[in-house]
Amino acid sequence: MEITIEKLQYSDARKLFEFECENREYFEGMVPSRGDEFYHFETFIERLGSLINEQALGLSSFHLIKNNHDLILGRINIVDIDQLQNLGHIGYRVGKDHTGKGIAQKALKLLTEGIRNEGVKQLFAKTTSNNIASQKVLEKNGFKQISTSEEEIKMRGQILKFVHYKRLI
Repeated sequence: MEITIEKLQYSDARKLFEFECENREYFEGMVPSRGDEFYHFETFIERLGSLINEQALGLSSFHLIKNNHDLILGRINIVDIDQLQNLGHIGYRVGKDHTGKGIAQKALKLLTEGIRNEGVKQLFAKTTSNNIASQKVLEKNGFKQISTSEEEIKMRGQILKFVHYKRLI
């Protein structure tokens, strides 16, 4: 499947909101909930505006993963960009109907290739200890596991830890 990654913009608001609502239960099985307020369109638009402003300041870079029919398949981001230390933190999510198709792996490859000329030299990522698929995506894109947190979190009755990764660009 051919995919593209495109910078987040207001024109994607309705489609992105629908994507997030459709995948809420699936995502909340892997990461902590964003809370009920996130799923009210007015709140979503406010948060979207904050993300776009953050992106304009160079503090983060938010992208949508799309297919050739302009359907949103997922999101991939670099957040907490530190321009002095040339580093950022990766996050991504692919909708339930699109998992297991190599989309996250392709999107991460596109993102890391695209930032080579933007000054980011180190990327960090973390995933939960039970998210083996995400760990494989990171490792196939050159990320190396650097640690596992001592801190435990409880999510859906499971005790989990965060697994931390790093990649030099």
